[in-house]
Amino acid sequence: MGKQAVEWLAAAATDPRTCKEQWDQGADAVLLEAGRLWDVLSVPEQLGLSALDLLRRAQVRASGPVLVNCGARRVGFFLPPDPATEWVGPGVRHVGRGSWVAAPPPHRSTGWRLEWLLPPDGTGALYNPDVVELALREAGGAPAAPVRVSRP
Repeated sequence: MGKQAVEWLAAAATDPRTCKEQWDQGADAVLLEAGRLWDVLSVPEQLGLSALDLLRRAQVRASGPVLVNCGARRVGFFLPPDPATEWVGPGVRHVGRGSWVAAPPPHRSTGWRLEWLLPPDGTGALYNPDVVELALREAGGAPAAPVRVSRP
């Protein structure tokens, strides 16, 4: 699973081979292009952790990578790319095409400001946006939670 996860995550880099070399040489993180293989929905830490707890306890298990930026106090859910949808809510950032995400290697242990709460498993599993939206709404209360809006 480890090698498969590295291959999957590195595929989002401009140069996957260089990305893997940087991780092998101890790089804390590399920049990966969002919007091609995945988007990231970044939310304030407390909201994200509460939503993740709800997702973990749900009867229908949701799956996908989840990254936490301890310095910025944000949690990022990896979702399928969707250029036609915009997420709206306090502190919500939808990172898609044209944006970059700093990502540590999927096998790295904790101890730096970017950590995997749920590392990629290499299968390409991503969170279902509907499931994440419901968890965020439940975790934050409907008026304060992010919602998706389709662009015309």
